[in-house]
Amino acid sequence: MITPFPKPLAPIQLEGHGLVLQPMRLAHAEGLRNAAADGQLWNLTFTSVPDPGQETAYIEAALKGQQEGHMLPFVVLDAKSRKIIGTTRYHDIVPEIARLEIGYTWYGQSWQRTHVNTVCKYLMLFYAFESLKANVVGWRTDNLNQRSQNAIERLGAKKDGVLRGHALRRDGTVRDTHMYSVMQEEWPAIKQQLKEKLPK
Repeated sequence: MITPFPKPLAPIQLEGHGLVLQPMRLAHAEGLRNAAADGQLWNLTFTSVPDPGQETAYIEAALKGQQEGHMLPFVVLDAKSRKIIGTTRYHDIVPEIARLEIGYTWYGQSWQRTHVNTVCKYLMLFYAFESLKANVVGWRTDNLNQRSQNAIERLGAKKDGVLRGHALRRDGTVRDTHMYSVMQEEWPAIKQQLKEKLPK
């Protein structure tokens, strides 16, 4: 039995294992600018990182999506320093079928290949499946972004297929999109696997 989500989803703070996922707001522009500068992430063609000086517009677009009910954006903070180290969000939220996706995720270069992505995804999956009672959680990623594909597959998500010629990259080229998902009934096993990878 599918239980539809409330619409829109209410902003919520998620925290644990050294991270805080805080509802995004305009005051976070400078923190996002500093996080993106760690590795000059705006130079990557397959990420959603704002160009320097475009952080406020980036946040405004995310908050517009939140107001319209199809996004719920977060900034990711290191709990100890309270420093913004990246961002992520729920998106393509379809309340009627209890489906959402996780994406628009990026972290400063210093925090890549650390515990951060595993913790973020655990917190978001836990809230989606255990509080919102999601039926399915999905991801989509650029065919050139092998690191992202590997990270999603390490979570235990199943690959649903590839949408060919699906979307424009920021440099104007056309990308194929790899689609992944986790179903409600798959969550208990994935939760256990992720818990074993979390920092103690």
